[in-house]
Order: sequence, then structure tokens, then C-alpha cells
Amino acid sequence: MAAAVNTAKRPELSRSKVLQKALELADADGIAALSIRSLAQSMGTKPMSLYYYVANKDEILDGLVDLVFGEIHTPVAGGEWKEQMRTRAHSAREVLRRHPWAIGLLESRKAPGPATLKHHEATLATLRSAGFTVQQTARAYSLLDSYIYGFALQEAALPIAGGEPMADVASPIMERFATGEYPHMVEIATELVMQPGYDYGNEFSHGLELILDALERSR
Repeated sequence: MAAAVNTAKRPELSRSKVLQKALELADADGIAALSIRSLAQSMGTKPMSLYYYVANKDEILDGLVDLVFGEIHTPVAGGEWKEQMRTRAHSAREVLRRHPWAIGLLESRKAPGPATLKHHEATLATLRSAGFTVQQTARAYSLLDSYIYGFALQEAALPIAGGEPMADVASPIMERFATGEYPHMVEIATELVMQPGYDYGNEFSHGLELILDALERSR
């Protein structure tokens, strides 16, 4: 009797599909949970099948960083530099809110992909074409990214889930202030954080404008 033939359809694989699935897994479970094995399982295939497209986890991380940079607004050299940097900053913050696991990875890769390189080159070109010197350009880029990544990291760490109002989070903490030892913390909490409509995320624009104005003066 002839052996039964396995007619189950194998998943169609490609490097882009593998990386896209890896992005979905990282968004869902975090980067620590991502492995060749978990990736293969989620795609309905064997780990060995993926090695044709990605050599190891490091190569996956390189690809993921490139995908994330590809989602961030690429500045247009020759455009009004403050508007380009403003748009880029807000875009980067939104992208990092979608992919919080990427905050510590974006500048860590030793094999940057084409989208990453294009983004960096365009940002540098925008600042240089605006009249910043080479040193000023390097400092401006460092300052902007330190602010963007730092804010994204702090925002991701806030103990707020599902759009919970800041007041709901602050109320239990206020119980610790009953001793009167922390008057300035009480002041900030009651006069700002616990007020209706307060959103910590709105602080991003204010800080960004201070930085852009300072860079304008230095230029």
C-alpha cells in the first residue's frame, strides 16, 4: 500500500514575511520572548526553514530596527529645518509608542539596514543644509534623540494602562503624602497631575519646542 502523501500546504516564506511576523511577536510579547523557535512556531514551520532568510536572532533584530526606522518620518533636506525636526520627533514618539521594545535597540545595531541609514543621512542633511556646522549638527542630533528616546522610555514606564486617567493613578500615591513631608510633590499632584484632562504626553511638545528654540539661537 502506497504511503500516504502529506498534502498540508506549507507556509510561503520570505525575508519580509519573517521580519513582519517577528515585529508582530515583539509587539505582542516583548523582544525577550522572540526567538527563532517561537517565530517558526507562530509561522507554522520549522526553525530550520527560517535560517534561509535570517541567520540568527541578531539578524532578526537588525531587520526589526530597520522596519521601525522605516516607519519614522524621514526629514526632507532643504525643507524648513525646525518643522522637519518637529515632524520627525512627533513621528518617532508615536512609532515608539507602538513598539516600546525598540527604544533601547534603535541605536544599538552594528549592521544598520537601508531604512536606518537613509533616515540618519536625511536628518544630518537637513541640519547641515539649514546652516548648522558639522559639530552643531552632531550636537543637535544627539540632543534631539536623547530627548525623544528619554521621553519615550519614561512614557512607556508610567503605571497607566488602557488610557487610565493620571488622577486615578495619583490618588493612591497621595496617601503617602499625608505626613506633610512632601509639599512640592503634593503641589504638583493637586494643581497639575490630578486636574481633569491632564495628559503627561502633552509635555512632549513643550519640551521639544524649548530644544528647537535653543538650537535656533545656537545656529
